Amino acid sequence: MTRTGKTRWRIRIAVLGSALATLAGGLAVVTAGAGEAQAAMPFGRVDPAAVAEFRLNAGTTFADHDRAIKAVESQGAVTVRNATQVLTSGGRTGIDGLCHRTGLAAGLNPDGFCWDKGDDTSNSWTDAGGWTPQGISGSYDAQPGGTWEGRSAHLASWHFSRGLQGPNPVRDEFARVSLVNTEDGQVRYNHLLLVKPTLDANGKGGFTRVSSHADGVVWYGNRVFVANGRWLQVFDLRHIWKVNSSTEAVGITGTTSSARWSNYALPMIGEYVTSADGGACATTTGDRPCLNSLSLDRSGQDGLVSAEYKPGAAGGRVIRWALDATSALPYGHATVAYSSPIWAMQGAATDGTAWYLAGDCPSGVGGGSGDPSGARYSCIHKTLADAAPHVLTTSPVYTQNLGYSPSTGRIWGLNERINSTEGVRVVFSVDR
Repeated sequence: MTRTGKTRWRIRIAVLGSALATLAGGLAVVTAGAGEAQAAMPFGRVDPAAVAEFRLNAGTTFADHDRAIKAVESQGAVTVRNATQVLTSGGRTGIDGLCHRTGLAAGLNPDGFCWDKGDDTSNSWTDAGGWTPQGISGSYDAQPGGTWEGRSAHLASWHFSRGLQGPNPVRDEFARVSLVNTEDGQVRYNHLLLVKPTLDANGKGGFTRVSSHADGVVWYGNRVFVANGRWLQVFDLRHIWKVNSSTEAVGITGTTSSARWSNYALPMIGEYVTSADGGACATTTGDRPCLNSLSLDRSGQDGLVSAEYKPGAAGGRVIRWALDATSALPYGHATVAYSSPIWAMQGAATDGTAWYLAGDCPSGVGGGSGDPSGARYSCIHKTLADAAPHVLTTSPVYTQNLGYSPSTGRIWGLNERINSTEGVRVVFSVDR
């Protein structure tokens, strides 16, 4: 979630024993702040009766969107591409390796890549606006073997907002995902604007922008799931549209298609909602969970993992949603949930046994980031179900979503920090 204007909060949790922090190489143990040390709160299971009320309710949009997508593709204004064609089509050039200070523990063998200068420094505070990264996934989610048609690839989600520090902010005006090819030490990527297909009364297809915070993303086979508060938006990489013009417009006019300066558009095929009205995530209690991050769990039956962001507080819920292997879509009900003791939790992932949670650091941990704003490092916490977490490592300022790669045993993440001059954004991984 965007941190603009938010106070940096600290986690008030501790381990039994003396208040002690070990910061060698960024590795830390969760300790109390000032005062007597206390036992840490556990990553505790939510009552199964409450979990049974958590639902992903499918709309009627799948059939409607399918008709609209077919109409668009039959008109000739777009050319249909697939993920491999986009991954091999060049695009923007990123930087292989971690080009900024990260706070990641050296003993965890950190690695990753950086965006190009424009994407590293884009700024949503200004009236002109900018793109902010949120979610991370990759070929490690897309296929059990960890590659997509032999390639190591990543998928990130972004939202576009304007004037967030001004009197008239425009939030989540557009959303996009980025397909990144990281083979052979190269970082090449393309942005795909997220759009909603339309069908007019005469049967003519078109598309409009998707307004979304793009809180989290999972690449699962050909499916792309994008979390947006109480909504789960679904896209299909077999329907990537190569547009034929590069303008600010979004949609089709005559035989001309455009996707707001992007070369590609990705149309929504349907969506789910956790509540009847799809209202804003004002609270994270009751039976209307918020989807503020997203990851994939391939242990046992495949499932999506969502996490709730609670600014300045603990208690966000981590919820697992089973996926149907045949349709590659959610069954619609949650299977298990946990209440997290991590303050301002921004991401959650699991290797099937341990859980990894991104959020604020405990008192005394996270300093030394060198950030001009004084912002502290985030922390990645590790825990078992019903156990107290500990800090695995500090991590880049404003770390967001996490993901787990079964084929390599690494945890992936990215951060959203805005620095409109030097840039401070990285996509990173560590050994768990």
